[in-house]
Amino acid sequence: MNQRTMIASTAATLMSLALLAGPAAAAEKEKCFGIAKAGQNDCASISGVHSCAGQSKVDMDKGEWKYVAKGTCKDMKGISMDDAKAMMKKS
Repeated sequence: MNQRTMIASTAATLMSLALLAGPAAAAEKEKCFGIAKAGQNDCASISGVHSCAGQSKVDMDKGEWKYVAKGTCKDMKGISMDDAKAMMKKS
């Protein structure tokens, strides 16, 4: 096997492993609302105020979320998506 074939084969293997690891990593995380500090949210707010990560304006806003390891949200004093939606309806 020549060097070019070896490099191409290694690159293909690494890309395949990265694609396989992605869904497994996502399955091990959950959205946790009310724990993000200002500017450290992971994505859009539940209320639709903004649609990007890093745009939260206040600490611990119940409409902002971060990904955390599955099962750790309650330990961090966070709330689930269903609880956050219910709180938004009451407001």
